[in-house]
Amino acid sequence: MTPADPADARAFATATSAFGLDVWRALRARGETGNLAISPASLSTALAMTYGGARGETATAMQRTLHLATDPDATMPAAGALVRAWNAPRETYTLAVANRLFAEDSYAFRDAYLAATRDHFGAEAERLDFVSAAEASRAHINEWVSSQTRERIRELLPSGSIDPLTRLVLVNAVYFHGRWQHEFDRARTEDLPFFANGGEASVAVPTMHARGGRYGEDEGVQILELPYTGDELAMMIVLPRERDGLAAVEETLDATRVEQWAGRVTERHDVDVRLPRFRIETGSLALRTELEGLGMAIAFSDRADLSGMSADGAQALAISDVYHRVFVEVNEEGTEAAAATGVVVAVRSMPANPPPSFHADHPFLFFLRDTRSGAILFAGRVVDPR
Repeated sequence: MTPADPADARAFATATSAFGLDVWRALRARGETGNLAISPASLSTALAMTYGGARGETATAMQRTLHLATDPDATMPAAGALVRAWNAPRETYTLAVANRLFAEDSYAFRDAYLAATRDHFGAEAERLDFVSAAEASRAHINEWVSSQTRERIRELLPSGSIDPLTRLVLVNAVYFHGRWQHEFDRARTEDLPFFANGGEASVAVPTMHARGGRYGEDEGVQILELPYTGDELAMMIVLPRERDGLAAVEETLDATRVEQWAGRVTERHDVDVRLPRFRIETGSLALRTELEGLGMAIAFSDRADLSGMSADGAQALAISDVYHRVFVEVNEEGTEAAAATGVVVAVRSMPANPPPSFHADHPFLFFLRDTRSGAILFAGRVVDPR
């Protein structure tokens, strides 16, 4: 197995955040205005496995869209190094990243490609009969995703997503469960007003209360970072100063801005924190249109070149769609989050005194980050915690 250059692994972490927030903006342009969550880590990992088999103009387009600094052969070990770091066993929290290839039994794939995805991503190739048992194959893949996400993601691939033309499904599943370094006291949780959707009318939602945290301020926002036990991962919450200010904050949202916010926070023992409990469970998001708009259209077309994975020159491949689904729950003890991404490949057819208050009583953003690499594992928007 080719070892990863540490600089390439760091660059992939940076690319993960940049690409994930590109997808975020594309979903926002689609009209996704309610609660929303994505996993940049899951999306980038699944598409990095796909990029490993891309060649020519398709590889160039994917490299640009995914913000990658390296060619397919160098990206596989770089992404794999990050996956292995996330999967390292820990006593303080659970972070599991699982990958698998589901391949059409009758189709010939390059041994070198299958070996690379196995060695770098831990993605074993499982043969299925898409040609005559497409629906049973879809159910089997969904069962695998469910098992890898502790049953939080039950139906990644919707009905009709697998058909007799499907030749390969590349799946990534991410599961996280962590406890806050300083837990909220359930006895202090009370129903308080939340101005859902930034409006004038409020709804009563269970709101947690604590004192202390990593706090900072930037133009138009307050920032709170809550570390998990182990102090390797943290949730950063970005609260617009204005009740209806979320849209303006999202207009400028990119990876550089997130890093800027992260650099603003410092430990404060006097900040008064009020944060609603929330749970977000997205439907299965089909991302083909968004990825085409971000510059990957060739990968979905009859001009796609995925010859790095295919050993069958008679049946050229193209991506038919990319499906993504996320679950996030935040409560007094900590956070549980899960995400899955499936790529379906088919035959072409600083604070001031007095002590600051961080009262999240209106829509806000959150980012679950690996504070070592800066990679965003999960990102979300809460406009109504109910």
